[in-house]
Amino acid sequence: MRIAFLGFGEAARAFHDSLAPRLDGGEFWAYDMLLDKADSAADMQDAITSRGVRMVETPAGLADAEWIFSAVTADQSLAAAQSIAQHLGQGALFIDINSVSPGRKRETAELINGSGADYLDMAVMAPVYPKGHATPVLLAGNTAEELLEQFRGLGFSADFAGEKVGSATAIKMVRSVFVKGLEAITVEALLAAEASGCFEEILASLSGSFPGLDWSKFPDYQFERTTRHGRRRAAEMRESGVTLDALGLNGGIARETAAIQDAMAASGVKASGDLRETVIRVLAARRSS
Repeated sequence: MRIAFLGFGEAARAFHDSLAPRLDGGEFWAYDMLLDKADSAADMQDAITSRGVRMVETPAGLADAEWIFSAVTADQSLAAAQSIAQHLGQGALFIDINSVSPGRKRETAELINGSGADYLDMAVMAPVYPKGHATPVLLAGNTAEELLEQFRGLGFSADFAGEKVGSATAIKMVRSVFVKGLEAITVEALLAAEASGCFEEILASLSGSFPGLDWSKFPDYQFERTTRHGRRRAAEMRESGVTLDALGLNGGIARETAAIQDAMAASGVKASGDLRETVIRVLAARRSS
């Protein structure tokens, strides 16, 4: 079996690392736009070749694969599909795991189906580590139900979300309003608490009001996720905003979450394991930006 990755970041690497042992004799190919940038090419080349994955020079080099996972940043999902669509044909399956709005996935599906290839809307519903490709996913599209058992046979924890492209990502996008929003509310509240000189009081109050969140670990995790992955999460939240707007709801709440996620990433702070120390450092960085 020939499997390709269009984009070879965290999700693609996690999928490869857990899927490869299950595909004896399988081939893996990868392309990432970071290969074309001088400051990132060496690291990306190492990430690909150290895994025994075949590196190609352009997206067209992936076209002969049976499955092509598109795993890029949300703002690049359509451009990624455009870069390979004209090179695809019957027999290829384009698996779009990007965190984008239902409308974006339907637009991408129309492009891919127009080439003669099949399109699959896949939504990844939890962090990809440590389970890799066994992370829970949802599948949608006109071939999704018939592909379900094949995916499960390879170890995917997959469920069917519907025949309509966008059905899987809709669940992801709406859920993210809460999950990423909770991250943003948590970090912004604790930064405000520190800035106001009432950090310990706020932490104690929140711990008492919401004991189920386990405040010995919960806030540290929120700071780690937002400082480490804020840019990618911000791009996803802008797509959640588009999703809510299309439903006649308030996409602004998702865009405000995106702004906080972006600011956390831009702080350049790495979570230290000491919550108060991390809060102080992020606050200083945010104020100076």
